[in-house]
Amino acid sequence: MIYLILGGLILLVLVTAGRAGRPVRIRREWRFASGTGALACLVAAAYLGVREAWLPALALVAIGLSLAGTTRFNPRVNPRAGRGEAPPPRREAMSLAEARSILGVSPQAGREEIQAAYSRLMRMAHPDKGGTSGLAAQLNAARDRLLGG
Repeated sequence: MIYLILGGLILLVLVTAGRAGRPVRIRREWRFASGTGALACLVAAAYLGVREAWLPALALVAIGLSLAGTTRFNPRVNPRAGRGEAPPPRREAMSLAEARSILGVSPQAGREEIQAAYSRLMRMAHPDKGGTSGLAAQLNAARDRLLGG
């Protein structure tokens, strides 16, 4: 039993030291599993505390608190995205060549051809149709750049 406790403490120290320099980004499913594990560790610690097994109880409290810390809300995730996606990065103004490349139109394309290409691509890339919000934003920016709107 003592080897299990020592191994857990060493693992806890290594995990804590490894994440000290960078923020933890955990998906929603792992947050749920981490929260469940934290709850299980804290309940087991309470049980061992009642039975007066103080050393294992303290080790489980430490592990449970560490797991509970990983279930925290990540403020850099866009809460309006709905799927836990990070907001698209801010970019400078798009060049005309880049906008044409994104929409797949030639430099001589007219307003109707640009709008048709945008509509065709947006039907496939819209977030409601399984696309990503980042790609839809790029298509919107390319259309706005080419049409001047």
